[in-house]
Amino acid sequence: MTAAYVYDAVRTPFGRYGKALADVRPDDLAAGTLSALLERHPDLDPARIDDVVLGCANQAGEDNRDVARMAVLLAGLPTSVPGVTVNRLCGSSLEAVIGAARAVESGDADLVVAGGVESMSRAPWVLAKPTRGFPAGNETLHSTTLGWRLVNERMPEDWTISLGESNERLAERFGLTRDEQDEFAVRSHRRAADAWNEGVFENEIVPVAGVDLDRDEGVRADTSMEALAGLRPAFRPDGTITAGNASPLNDGASMVLIGSERAALAAEPLARITGRGVAALDPDIFGLGPVEAAERALARAGRTWADVDLVELNEAFAAQSLACLRSWPDLDPSIVNVHGGAIAIGHPLGASGGRVIARAAHELARRGGGVALVAVCIGVGQGLAVVLER
Repeated sequence: MTAAYVYDAVRTPFGRYGKALADVRPDDLAAGTLSALLERHPDLDPARIDDVVLGCANQAGEDNRDVARMAVLLAGLPTSVPGVTVNRLCGSSLEAVIGAARAVESGDADLVVAGGVESMSRAPWVLAKPTRGFPAGNETLHSTTLGWRLVNERMPEDWTISLGESNERLAERFGLTRDEQDEFAVRSHRRAADAWNEGVFENEIVPVAGVDLDRDEGVRADTSMEALAGLRPAFRPDGTITAGNASPLNDGASMVLIGSERAALAAEPLARITGRGVAALDPDIFGLGPVEAAERALARAGRTWADVDLVELNEAFAAQSLACLRSWPDLDPSIVNVHGGAIAIGHPLGASGGRVIARAAHELARRGGGVALVAVCIGVGQGLAVVLER
């Protein structure tokens, strides 16, 4: 087995639903981000890339027909460069990174680009085909932006509740108050705003051609407990989850350059991938997916929580994140999402895993070394985690 290294990792600024990136097709968004990554490595002949593995959660519209291969072609890479698209919902781009690392470690590849893309703004409505021609009644369009659609009637009803209702259940189970969740959200926004102002993200952000967006569009430096307290519960009349303490709908892309020592790139690796974990649980408590996945990743890396210097936990909901932190008693919460998380930065489903990998890898390089763990929860009851070391 050979080691798999993260040589570079970039992402676009994340746009809000229907805002700055809404006019950009997801295949163009992926292609532009792929091109921007490779432009940072003028010594790298693109023909050397063994594969491009991209995650995408939707794939119902312009991101259909293997958006990874579309990105390769649209970016002008040699047609000899393959591309494959993977789907593990919110963990899709982290799944792509894991698959790329395995290919490198096994010797099947020396250089792979992994990442993901999502345009939630451009996710289409879909119409199911009728079983018989010429139906006389009305037909229903289904939004593919987020969550369940065209549900199989054999699926237990308790498993197909909304993501928000699932997190209301977690809030009840862990005794999480509205104030705790709002406080977590305010901290995410303030940390992200500070990070942008201090130039922390500078080395991992690439622009989107033709779009005037140089920062994550959803970060609100001026948010406050008072402002969030004025928001109505989104899923239950007496609930605790609001639009303010949950991640928003977003557009964006991420790309990670993964290779072996044989890749012989001019760039020094940012970090090495040393452990991975995947776990699954009941769909109605999907938010706890990272708990076991992280434990497995750490064990496979030969590490414990005492060894970890920073954690990037994708913040799908404040309730979900806090529930995970409660489930990791040996983790110091002060090292989690020190520069903000998805509640502020955004959560374009298929691109988020690449974002947390990028943030952790660049942060390890910025600090000069350490151990990082990244983790994401996944709808329908799964979790992924990766350990990085430098």
